[in-house]
Amino acid sequence: MKNHIFQIYYSDATLDQVDPGFIPLDNTGQRPDWREYWPMRRFLIENTLDPNARYGFLSPKFMEKTGLTAVEAMAFVNSIPDDVDVVTFSPFFDQAAFFQSVFEHAALCHPGIGPVIEEAVRLTTPGLKTSEIVMSSVQTVFCNYLVAKPAFWLQWLEKCERIFEVAEAADSPLAQQLNDDVKYESQRAPAKVFIIERMASLLLATQPGWKVRNFNPTTLPMGHAVLSQFNDDLLTLDALKHMAKETGFPQYMGAYLRKRIQVIERLNAVTLAKAPA
Repeated sequence: MKNHIFQIYYSDATLDQVDPGFIPLDNTGQRPDWREYWPMRRFLIENTLDPNARYGFLSPKFMEKTGLTAVEAMAFVNSIPDDVDVVTFSPFFDQAAFFQSVFEHAALCHPGIGPVIEEAVRLTTPGLKTSEIVMSSVQTVFCNYLVAKPAFWLQWLEKCERIFEVAEAADSPLAQQLNDDVKYESQRAPAKVFIIERMASLLLATQPGWKVRNFNPTTLPMGHAVLSQFNDDLLTLDALKHMAKETGFPQYMGAYLRKRIQVIERLNAVTLAKAPA
């Protein structure tokens, strides 16, 4: 199966960051408020996709966030059987394991985005509440680091376009919330960007029919220096969520929540111990 992996650039500096093993995808001067969604959207709308191929659209920071070169990424995806729909290269296993879902993760990382996420999820998946969504590392995709068949991308685009249309119309409270900036580390960016970034995870979590293969996330860079030290606990948390999804048995979810409280207590203890006297 052919695997077409593009790397997005939006300036001369980011063009220099494009790995020669990927295909450059130009986003210079084109709606920076939508970040990577804009070139991804244009490509999917403007091109006829080969149903027997997989496509990926990576940010300029792929190497920085995963530690993987194009040669390594292509070698992995080329080794995957043709019947696999989605291949992920998601870093930050500690975040995927610790949080119940990428939406809970977003609510903590981007203060104020929680209610916007709730409305966006209701828009894209009517009847679904974010508090009910459980994702293990199998369903978690950070940074849109995935390579997938057109069938998946078109489902993804359909959901994203519902958000896009509301934001572009700019005639409702939800549109204003989507377009408003939220905190992003030391910067700020529109809330819609961080919600769109989580649509792939939503698809994988709510449509179990996709066949997925993950590059081992435990070997990729972590997101939190202290939390990542609790490796065995993170593996346990992720395994409990995985079993909760696979079986539907509430005992697994209860065990996950109790284990997470223990990890939080240990995390707080370590943080306090390192605090200056």
